[in-house]
Amino acid sequence: MALGSSLAACAPAGASADAVTLEQARTEHEAGRALLVDIREPAEHATGVAAGAKLIPMSQLGRRLAELPTDPAQPVLLICNTQNRSSATLKALRERGYGHVRYVDGGMSAWARRGWPVVKPAPTP
Repeated sequence: MALGSSLAACAPAGASADAVTLEQARTEHEAGRALLVDIREPAEHATGVAAGAKLIPMSQLGRRLAELPTDPAQPVLLICNTQNRSSATLKALRERGYGHVRYVDGGMSAWARRGWPVVKPAPTP
């Protein structure tokens, strides 16, 4: 079974099929089975990011689309602070043919509340 369909099948009752739980996101990201993309802005990244997450601010995503995998077998998980921007960004990416994108329910604020590890990214020029 493909990861995207297995993640959708695991969504809690009433949850959007476009969302993955924090636990699913962390497991798939840390196992290398999904690319976690933090779409928060640089000032927000400075507060800490999930280790190994790709940092592409929402304001830059349009010109950095080439950095996202186009292969549906390589799921992309979008994360922002709470999920509002990532769920909206998901819709825009779907319109451009990125059907293998999901968003992380709860975002980085929920990640941090769980006490999960975050790292400080290197400053960007």
